[in-house]
Amino acid sequence: MVISMALIIVIVTLPHASSKVSIAKCPVGEPLPILHKYYQPGDFIIAGIFSQIYIFLSPMSFQKQPSEESFDDHVVLTQNYQHILALVFAVKEISENTQLLPNVSLGFHILNSHFFAKWTYLASMELLSTKDKFIPNYKCDIQNNIVGVIGGPNSQVCLYMTNILSAYKIPQISYGSFPVINDQTKDFVHQMFPNVTHHYMGILELLLHFKWTWIGVLASNGDNADLFVQDILPIYSQKGICVDFLEKLPEISFSSHIPERGIKWSETSHMVTGSTANTVIIQGEIHTISFLRSMFVFAQFYGVSFESRVWIMTAQMDFASPGFIRHWDLNFLHGALSFAVHTNYPSGFHKFLKERNPLSENRDGFIRIFWKDAFNCDFSYSTLEERHEKICTGEEKLETLPGTVFDTSMSGHSYSIYNAVYIMAHALHSVTSSKSKQRVRMKKIRQKGLHEQPWQERPISVCNDNCNPGSSRVTIEGKPYCCYECLPCPEGRITNHKDMDDCFPCPEGQYPNNKHDLCLPKHITFLSYEDPLGTSLAITAIVFACIATVVLGIFIKYQDTPIVKANNRNITYLLLVSLVLSFLCSLLFIGQPEKVTCLFQQPAFGIVFSVAISCILAKTIIVVIVFMASVPGSKMKRWLGKQLDNYIVVSCSLIQVLVCTVWLITSPPYPDADMNLVADEIILGCNEGSTLMFYCVLLYLLFLAVVGFSVAFLSQNLPNSFNETKFIFFSLLCFCSVWLSFFPTYLSTKGKYMVAVEIFSILSSSAGLLGCICFPKCFIILLRPHLNNKRELLKGKKQ
Repeated sequence: MVISMALIIVIVTLPHASSKVSIAKCPVGEPLPILHKYYQPGDFIIAGIFSQIYIFLSPMSFQKQPSEESFDDHVVLTQNYQHILALVFAVKEISENTQLLPNVSLGFHILNSHFFAKWTYLASMELLSTKDKFIPNYKCDIQNNIVGVIGGPNSQVCLYMTNILSAYKIPQISYGSFPVINDQTKDFVHQMFPNVTHHYMGILELLLHFKWTWIGVLASNGDNADLFVQDILPIYSQKGICVDFLEKLPEISFSSHIPERGIKWSETSHMVTGSTANTVIIQGEIHTISFLRSMFVFAQFYGVSFESRVWIMTAQMDFASPGFIRHWDLNFLHGALSFAVHTNYPSGFHKFLKERNPLSENRDGFIRIFWKDAFNCDFSYSTLEERHEKICTGEEKLETLPGTVFDTSMSGHSYSIYNAVYIMAHALHSVTSSKSKQRVRMKKIRQKGLHEQPWQERPISVCNDNCNPGSSRVTIEGKPYCCYECLPCPEGRITNHKDMDDCFPCPEGQYPNNKHDLCLPKHITFLSYEDPLGTSLAITAIVFACIATVVLGIFIKYQDTPIVKANNRNITYLLLVSLVLSFLCSLLFIGQPEKVTCLFQQPAFGIVFSVAISCILAKTIIVVIVFMASVPGSKMKRWLGKQLDNYIVVSCSLIQVLVCTVWLITSPPYPDADMNLVADEIILGCNEGSTLMFYCVLLYLLFLAVVGFSVAFLSQNLPNSFNETKFIFFSLLCFCSVWLSFFPTYLSTKGKYMVAVEIFSILSSSAGLLGCICFPKCFIILLRPHLNNKRELLKGKKQ
């Protein structure tokens, strides 16, 4: 894991006594990556090795190359995200201060140590490498000029980063506690945290003052704990303090250790409650409080109580716990004593916190995982239905979080980081100021160089020019490796540095710009009411619904006239009501997709249209039966007066209701987000759940329409004045034409235009039914009332 290009030489002894050996060479790949980083470029870089995210690993089997599959799970200490923001805020303040570092841009490079020494070593070596290329002690990027490194808060970060960075004389500032600095590294390390030995002596004075001489001790694993146990507790004993029990808090390195550690926590809790010592010292790190909360919560299952005890906690501990235990009980901490780290409240920091947004902070590799854990939401729209989590909108407010999850007041550790950045900035200011005369002298040299002839300048000797961002290097066959050509990055991939070997894809939710050297956030789109297309469709739907309502009112007002009474006026009323609802149901398709609207969009449309088509089919069949019954000796007379039309409407509609019910039970529609359909957009829409059921609803509607169309076509030449078989024929012809053309159009469009095609089909087919069937009758009722009588109706039947 340490050196990216190395060879492991394995020597195998042959079965016979011989001096021959077999040598196998196995290349070692890149180390496991540090998953969470935050980088801002600048002329000078302030690096940070912090601990916010606790990574669980699978045990190493040494049978295959380590990979990211070894990462089992993670725990986010949400409070520690403030440490990162404190560094970012300090750099922002300094960059805006034209007096401190004029004409110099200050950047930062923050890495996560995952609370383990091995990851701290890896982060330290990554800072010694060229950015994005892990080759320790080889840096060819002059822009990644590290001023110093800030590390903490746990002792493993503070202590182990010095082992590597001090060898390269890199200044370091620790904001956590660590006990021992050897003579070789002390010149390069400055500690912001108070001396831990003085801290332990302060606890001793507290114990002696209250005469708490019978105590218990819970200690973490690490160098701080070793110092406390081996050097400090003997001093306590000399002062008359007796220790009833000394227990080490378990440390979890691998996910498989959790059950074993759970048993250990249970044993520890019984040890504490079984002791007569009512004062317990907890020597821990910043994340120890999480283990304690877990131990005390698990103890409740065994009826173990921790009341009436005084807990004394060391200053390096903090109330930093994962977001998922936000609701766990904190009563055991009531009455606890803890030494505080000095803090202050820089002006502007609270406003800076309010401006944090996970959707716009593309460089911050910590903010999204913090946001998900703190607000209990998710950025992946496609899995929301299965995970039952709300969507992270980015509009959530940090000040609404409980103090146990995230405190907007600057903590002592964060203030130490804030001061550490200013220490480095003032040191850099002193260095750059002392070189001002040298810069003036160099400026004169450069001005002199402008008047030199070309043959007098330092010539450049390269095989070819650099590959700019937006392209990648490709070796030229038959030529040395320093000769290469540049190929533009393909669609969907970018490079953001010179001379990169491969183009890489943008993160989810982003897309490449035209130059393919930068990733931009995708725009979220859906058919909204503010969109001109959505507005026009909504207005059209409302206007047609009003027209259908007016027509229904006309029919009710003139319900006793022959033209309304002919062919069952109740069926006509039901048809008009269903048309009003069909116009209005198109409004369900407009606006941001929600769970309720997605659930009822397609079923409402299918059921309402089934009622409308069933009414038309019933009217057509009744017209045919009436004319066939008028023939002497016809057996069709027995079907008259048996409410056959009602049976047709109910039975045909009931089938569609059953289909929609099965659909909603087995695979209901749900809100979805398509990240890949359009390059620069995230398209919000409703996923049908089951495409088969969606097309079953549409095909059943077409089946009803085709049956009605066939009956109307066969009966269109019946003698009539007011019977509507001809109008039904044209209305169903319009309906079938619209929905047959819907399928290819719907499948050939993308995004919000797919929704618009369906809305247009609903409106146009409904308008066709309304216009062809009802408008001729309204024309006679309102403009030709002399034709609206029984005599004219009978005259048409005799013709």
